[in-house]
Amino acid sequence: MSILEVRGVSFSYKGSAAGKCALKDIDLSFQDNMITGLIGHTGSGKSTLVQMFNGLLKPDSGQILLDGKDIWSDEVKIRDVRFRVGLVMQYPEYQLFAETVEADIAYGPGNMGMSDDEISDAVIKSAGFVNLDPSQLKKSPFDLSGGQKRRAALAGVIAMGPEILVLDEPAAGLDPAGRREILGKIKEYQRASGTTVIIVSHSMEDMAMYCDRVAVLAQGRLMFEGTTPEVFSRYDELVRVGLDVPEITRLAARLDEEGIGIGRDVYTVKYAYEKFTEFLKESKGGGKNE
Repeated sequence: MSILEVRGVSFSYKGSAAGKCALKDIDLSFQDNMITGLIGHTGSGKSTLVQMFNGLLKPDSGQILLDGKDIWSDEVKIRDVRFRVGLVMQYPEYQLFAETVEADIAYGPGNMGMSDDEISDAVIKSAGFVNLDPSQLKKSPFDLSGGQKRRAALAGVIAMGPEILVLDEPAAGLDPAGRREILGKIKEYQRASGTTVIIVSHSMEDMAMYCDRVAVLAQGRLMFEGTTPEVFSRYDELVRVGLDVPEITRLAARLDEEGIGIGRDVYTVKYAYEKFTEFLKESKGGGKNE
């Protein structure tokens, strides 16, 4: 089932040197209770597209449908859309502003009209989801480490209980351990809550590891989309547009060229191991040399 749909969306930035068309006739659906990755080079239109999901940008043409209804059919209610579709921008820690971490996380739920008890419960639960220690809630957000600030900003959006959580480069600027931690918590949160999650990234490794589905953008157009194995099986097309596919996918493609056919849909080391083990068993059964 598609909770969010993009139908025939085009958009251009007006009045600047960047006035060229940023999005061109995009059709895309996002499945409920899944993590979908949006990948593409800088300038491919990823960030522009996600800012339309909760009405920060309005399409020049086309529709953004939330549960089948155009979010711009009643502009007065666009604020409600922003509560249902939570957007975490790049480097969200720069948007922290309150005196304490607790107050920062509570800001969104307060705007939604939650009661004090509901706000307190939302703050505690969202902080727990992102591994913020209760002792950190009384601190100034500016006293936290970079990774802790990122988690606090994410908790502020999660606390509003959005039906759809959209994250624009959530691991940008983090070291490998930090990337695994923040993306791992996002996946854990999605599996526990059933929230639909959309992650924007230029990292094919991250998309391979954490996403159920992937959509590929190039020069403002949708190239193709599908399950993660389906997308990475189109290795040649991804490489042709200059996308940096996972190293394990490159290895699988090279093995395929050498006659060791473990499949071109390999995108993680674990999956490669499973496919290679299967290949060896079939080779033995067919009387081939290992």
